[in-house]
Amino acid sequence: MKKQIPSINPITRRAFALSSIALTALTLSSFAAASAADKDIKSYCLDFNWGGRRSFAAPGTWAGADPAAHVAWYKAMGANVIQTFAVSCNGYAWYKNGFVPEQPGLKNDFLPEVVKLGHKEGMLVFGYFCIASNPKWAKDHPELSYGAPATYHIPYTDEYLAYLSASIQDAVTKTGMDGFMIDWVWMPNRAATTNQWLACEKKLYQQLMGEEFPGEAKLSPEQDLAYSRKAIDRCWKVIRKAAKDANPNCIIWLTSNNTMHPHVVNSDMYKEADWLMNEGGSIKGVDDIKAMVGKHTRLITCLARWNGQDATKVVFLGSFLGSGVASSFLGSGVASFLGSGVAS
Repeated sequence: MKKQIPSINPITRRAFALSSIALTALTLSSFAAASAADKDIKSYCLDFNWGGRRSFAAPGTWAGADPAAHVAWYKAMGANVIQTFAVSCNGYAWYKNGFVPEQPGLKNDFLPEVVKLGHKEGMLVFGYFCIASNPKWAKDHPELSYGAPATYHIPYTDEYLAYLSASIQDAVTKTGMDGFMIDWVWMPNRAATTNQWLACEKKLYQQLMGEEFPGEAKLSPEQDLAYSRKAIDRCWKVIRKAAKDANPNCIIWLTSNNTMHPHVVNSDMYKEADWLMNEGGSIKGVDDIKAMVGKHTRLITCLARWNGQDATKVVFLGSFLGSGVASSFLGSGVASFLGSGVAS
């Protein structure tokens, strides 16, 4: 019997049915393997990715975001880590004069200013990159992408990895951020071509597997799994090298909506990531991968309205077991609280 590869739901951590910014609150207790000197992490994210249900925010949405208002709000909430954006899912950057074009109409040099203000308050500041989705890349390079849907659509070709590497190095170097979250490190959804592979990905298959692409009908689950793991591993190594070359102390925060997926279990990515978050929300999901991560890796779980976790139970259980815990809530009033500089 052929092995079935479980599917991944792409609409996860940030897919809230709100027309305004979703608020994610992340509160971590120290992971047992982390240094005793490490502080507990209390982090929030005002999410610029989504413009509505299952659609990315249009370029320039929230371009008037006020860095001072953001940092003041995080301080009032008691956060010591801000998770914001270097490049959001629409493919535009949240800082000026960078390798990636800035959000149209960007009023402030947002990320560098948040970094400066956050550091003055003793906070770490993280950016963000969406790895398998970037509509701007898709529109600029249609032959290298399976359309531009709000899901995974980019094969990890040489061209894309060179672009991703340059994007990361530029952001880490120019913004001063302490690290960044990487999201959607998955293989592309090929629905746009009715599951027919692009020529560029057939070439990548041959490059990684040392054999010609056998054709969609003849590709076995074993071949697909081996190729997928190689492609993701290569992508991860490019991400890590770009970050650490720019700043050896840069913290890479991997978030995953399917931590037990065969494309990523027991991978170098799990062993080498600095922080790893289980979006499913359960402590069991954290415990399942403890043996797969590095000694330095901090494990986190995410609590959100969409994943149905009870924060009062999971936070207590995580603290009792010594696992990292992250909690998220919807902030329907966040945009109005921060004012017109944030809301669209």
